[in-house]
Amino acid sequence: MLTKTVGSSLLPLLLLCASSTRGISATTSSQQDEGFDAGRQAYEVSDYSRAAKILQAAASNNPRNAEIYLLLAKTYNEMQQHDAAITNAEKAVALDPQNSVYHEWLGRAYGGKAEHAGMFSGLSLAKKTRKEFETAVRLDERNFSAAQALVEYDCSAPGIAGGGEDKARPEIARITALDVAEGHYAGGNCRRQKKDFAAADEEFTKSLENHPRSANLIYDIGDYAVKRGQPDRLIAVADEGEKATPADPRGKFYRAVALVLKKDSDGEAEVLLREYLKVAPVRNGYPRLWDAHDWLGRLYENQGKTQAAIGEYEVALKMEPKDKNANEALKRLKKA
Repeated sequence: MLTKTVGSSLLPLLLLCASSTRGISATTSSQQDEGFDAGRQAYEVSDYSRAAKILQAAASNNPRNAEIYLLLAKTYNEMQQHDAAITNAEKAVALDPQNSVYHEWLGRAYGGKAEHAGMFSGLSLAKKTRKEFETAVRLDERNFSAAQALVEYDCSAPGIAGGGEDKARPEIARITALDVAEGHYAGGNCRRQKKDFAAADEEFTKSLENHPRSANLIYDIGDYAVKRGQPDRLIAVADEGEKATPADPRGKFYRAVALVLKKDSDGEAEVLLREYLKVAPVRNGYPRLWDAHDWLGRLYENQGKTQAAIGEYEVALKMEPKDKNANEALKRLKKA
C-alpha cells in the first residue's frame, strides 16, 4: 500500500562517499567516518533519537557528505518528523542531483508528509512525491524500489494528483522487461490498489515463482497474505525471503503466522515469534512488535491457554492501543 511504500526502508544503506573527504586530514576523516558509522549503528538498532543527534553532528563536521543527509532523512522518516526528513533529503539531492536514490527518498519524505497534510497542501506534496519518483526512475531504470513506488502511486492516486492506471501500465511493462519477478509484483500491487484481489493473487504468485531478489518486495507480499488470511502463500513468502536474505527476521514472523492460521500446535510458531521479538528492528516495512504479541495471543487462544492469550493481547494493546483484534479478543476472553 502507498503508506507502507512511502514510509518503507526499501534500499540498503549506501557506503560513505570517499570523495567527500578530499582535502581533509586523515585523522579528521577517520573521526567523520566514525561519526557516520555510529549514527548508522544507532539507526540499525532502532535508536532513532540517538541516530539523529549523532548524524546531525556528523553533518555539521562534513556538510558536503550527502550520505549523511540521506541517513538523516531515513531516520526522521522513522520518527515521523516529516519536515526534518524533507529538509535532509533535499540537502542530499542538492549535493548530488543525479543520484536516483536521493530523489527516491525525497519522494518518500514528501509522501510521508502528504499523508498527514490537509487537502490543498497534501495535493501539492503528492504531486512532488510523484515527480521525485519519476526522476529517480529516469536517472536509474533499475532502481526498482523507486519504480515500484511510482507504479503504486499511479494506481492509487487520483488523476487530480497526477496518478492514473494508464500511466502505470507502461511502467509495469518496462519493469517486467527488466525483471520478471519485479514486473509481476508491480502488476499485483496495482491490482491490490484497485481491490481486484483475484488478479492480485495471480500476479503475486507469479512473482514468488520467479524468485524475487528484494526481501522488501517478498515480505510486502507477506503483508498482503496476512491481511487475506493465506497461510500457503505465507509459507512461500517465508521460503523465498529466507533464500534472498537468510539473516532477515521477517521470515520467522510470516512462517509463524502461517502456522497459527493453520492451527498448527507443534510449538514452532511460538518459538519463531519469540525469536522475531528478540531481533526485529522497529522500522517501516517490518511487522511491528505489538503485532507479534497479537499473534502469540491468537496462538495461545487456539491452544486454549486463556490466561497466556490475555497476557499477550494486553501487551499488544499497551504497545498499540488501536489494535482492534486484541481489544475484541480481550473483551471476549474476559467475558467468557
